[in-house]
Amino acid sequence: MSPRNPLPPPPPPAEIRSWPDRDARLADRARALDELGRRLLGGARLAMFLLWFFLLQLGWGLVGVLLTSMGQPVPDLLMLMTGLVTAVLGIGVLVPVVWLTIRSLRLDRTVRERLVQWAELDRHGPTDARLRAPVLSACWLLLSFAMSGFGLWMGFAVPAGVSRNDGYGLVAYGMGVALILWVTGLTGLVKAIGHYRFAVRLTGRGPSAAS
Repeated sequence: MSPRNPLPPPPPPAEIRSWPDRDARLADRARALDELGRRLLGGARLAMFLLWFFLLQLGWGLVGVLLTSMGQPVPDLLMLMTGLVTAVLGIGVLVPVVWLTIRSLRLDRTVRERLVQWAELDRHGPTDARLRAPVLSACWLLLSFAMSGFGLWMGFAVPAGVSRNDGYGLVAYGMGVALILWVTGLTGLVKAIGHYRFAVRLTGRGPSAAS
């Protein structure tokens, strides 16, 4: 969480709420929900999701140079030395990206929790309807489905399509690519479907009796 752009805080406890009327409460709720929805599914969050994916593939690709050179029937010394250098670079990319990805997932969990807290504060049809974000939800869903589907296909195709002469290092590299695709896509699918189901449940409820 950046101190320059912090998340909206959770709504205050009932005993210290000081909104002068329901309109003021709904205005604060709308601002919080719009910001939290943007943090969860917005264009910047989608771009970050794709950036982490490409960096993971880049890091693994650098490690893959070593794997493929080691898997050759007759390893080449120059290729092995080159692979060692690129593998060190790849690990240097993978470690921070994995850490940032885990941090991003934890932040998403905090955002979802606050989104639920603000949503349960009251009901307002137009504000609640915006949470569905159909275009962004569809982008997350389609991209994530394509990633997970392609990763799953690669998981079966790579072992079957690599010959013995290609070496087992190429199989290990291909399976790693498939795993990154599948896990990243599955994460996006869970996020998109979970948010859309939450938004549909929210808009399907009647108006709150809170005043």
